[in-house]
Amino acid sequence: MKRLRITVQGITYDVTVEDEDMASVDAAAAAPAPVAAAPVAAAAAPAPVAAAAPAAAAPAAPAGDGAVPSPLAGTVISVEVSVGQKVSNGDTLLVLEAMKMNTNIGAPKDGTITAVNVAPGASVTEGQVLITLS
Repeated sequence: MKRLRITVQGITYDVTVEDEDMASVDAAAAAPAPVAAAPVAAAAAPAPVAAAAPAAAAPAAPAGDGAVPSPLAGTVISVEVSVGQKVSNGDTLLVLEAMKMNTNIGAPKDGTITAVNVAPGASVTEGQVLITLS
């Protein structure tokens, strides 16, 4: 389960989202059992090819009390703060877009922005540190 804070038309909601794995387990349990097919002689399969490792994300600041991680993978639409700026709990730090939906990422506490690790247009992964504040 993940907890997210979402602001819609100025109203902030705290929501809990189920993990995808649990949804697929429920769907698999509801699916009909497969029908057995007649055996087929298998030809020799080619040797598996190792997949290339995915490109590593840009190094982020070490996670700590002031780290603001991305709650989901997406694209940075806008960065609303700059280094040295003072923010209050809940202030919008940046906007992420994922699956055609914008998500405001808010400050988890009062503080001063010490690092902005992303720029508009950047792709981010879940858990990547976006902004650091003290």
